[in-house]
Amino acid sequence: MSAPAPLSTTFLRFLAPLMLSNALQSLFGTVSNVYLGQMIGIDALAAVSAFFPVMFFLFAFVMGLSTGATVLIGQAFGAGEHGRIKLVVGTTLAIGLMLSATVALAGGIFSRQLMVMLATPADIRDQASAYARIMLLTMPLGFVFLLMTAMIRGVGDTVTPLLALALSTAIGLILTPLMIRGAFGLPAAGITSPAWSAAIANALTLNVLAVYLLRKKHALAPDAALLRHLRLNGAVLGKILGIGLPSAIGMVMMAIAELVLLGLVNGFGSNATAAYGAVNQVMGYTQFTAMSISIAVSILGAQAIGGGDRARLDGIVSTGLAFNLVLTGGLVALIYLVPRAVLGIFITDGAVLDLAKELLYIALWSSVPFGLATVFSGAMRAAGVALTPMLLAIFAIVAIELPSAVILSRTIGLKGLWAAYPIVFCAMFVLQMGYYLLVWRKQTIRRLI
Repeated sequence: MSAPAPLSTTFLRFLAPLMLSNALQSLFGTVSNVYLGQMIGIDALAAVSAFFPVMFFLFAFVMGLSTGATVLIGQAFGAGEHGRIKLVVGTTLAIGLMLSATVALAGGIFSRQLMVMLATPADIRDQASAYARIMLLTMPLGFVFLLMTAMIRGVGDTVTPLLALALSTAIGLILTPLMIRGAFGLPAAGITSPAWSAAIANALTLNVLAVYLLRKKHALAPDAALLRHLRLNGAVLGKILGIGLPSAIGMVMMAIAELVLLGLVNGFGSNATAAYGAVNQVMGYTQFTAMSISIAVSILGAQAIGGGDRARLDGIVSTGLAFNLVLTGGLVALIYLVPRAVLGIFITDGAVLDLAKELLYIALWSSVPFGLATVFSGAMRAAGVALTPMLLAIFAIVAIELPSAVILSRTIGLKGLWAAYPIVFCAMFVLQMGYYLLVWRKQTIRRLI
C-alpha cells in the first residue's frame, strides 16, 4: 500500500485546476473588455466598468450560498456520508433559483435607474444601462452555473468545473466578437455582446455538464434523487445560511464599498472610470489567485473536519499561507515588471494608460495581505465559523477603508482614493490572523452534518 501524498502535493493537485478555473472566469471578462475597447472604443470599456461593482454585489449572494453549501458537502464527503450531499445540493439550487429570478425581474426593469444612482457619467449612461439590463435579465443562468461548479469542488473534484468553465469560456469568446460585428447572421448586439455571449455559453455548458455528470454517476449528477431534493429543506437551509449568509454579507459590504469608491472615481471623469476598470481587471487576477487558495483551504479543511483530523487542518492553513506568498506574491511581482504591457491590453488612450499605471503601482501589492487574510477566514469557515470573520471584515471596511478613501481623495486626489486598498487589506490581515491565533484556534471544532 503506497504512502499518502504529502499535504503540499495534495493541496497543489486540488489548487491547480481551481486556479485555472478562476483564471478562466476572469479571462472571459478580460478578453470581452479587450474586444469592446478595441472594436468599439474607450467609452464602451468605461460603460462596462460602471457595472462591475453591481455584478460583484449580486454574485456575492451566490458565492455566499456556494460557500455554505460547499462546506457542508465537504464535511459530509470527509465523513463518508454521501447520501446527504444531494440534500445540500438540492436545497442550494432551490434558493439560488428563487433569488436570481427576483434579481432578473427587478434588474431588468430598473437598470437605467440603477446606473443613474451610481452617478454614471452622462456620456456613457445609455451604453451602461443597456449592458446592465441584459446582464441582470440573464442572471439566473449565471447563478446556477456558478453554484454547480462551486459545489462539485466540495467532493474534491476540481477537474470537472475546470472543463465546464473551459467550454463556457471558449463559447463566449467565439461569440462575443461575432455578435459585436453581427457576423455569420448573428444579430449585431454592440456593447451587450459579452452579456448575451455569456448567457448562451452558460446555457449550453449547463446542458453538457448535466449529461456528463449523469454518465459519470457523479455525486452531484442531476438524477432523480437530486430532483427530489430540489426544494427548500429548512434544517439544511439554516446551516447553509449560517455559513453562507455572513460570507455573502461580507462580500456585499465589499461591493458596497466598491460602489462608494466608484462614485468617488466617477467624480474625476470618464478617463478615471476607464482606468478604474482596467486596474480592477488586473488586480482581479492577483485576487482570484488569493481567493483560489482560500477556497482550497476551506474545502480541504472541511473534509479534514468531517474526518475528525484537526492536525491536518493546521497543516492546510500553513500550506495555504505559503502558497499565497509564493503564487500571489509572484504574480504581483511579475505584473510590476511590465505594467504598461499588461494595462495596454485594455487601454489604447495614452493619458488613461499613464493614469492606470500610477494607480496600479499604489494598489496591486495589497493583494498579498488580502490573500493571507482570506486563508485564515477560509479555515474558520471550514468549521462553520463565518460570523466573526465577517464582522471583522465589515469593521475594516466601514471604520478604515471608506473614511480613508473619502479623506485621502479630498486631500490628495485620485491617488489618495486608491491608497484605501492597501490600507484596508493590511488591516484585514492583522484582524483575521489575530482572531484565528488568539481565539478560534483554542476552541473545539465540531462537524455540522
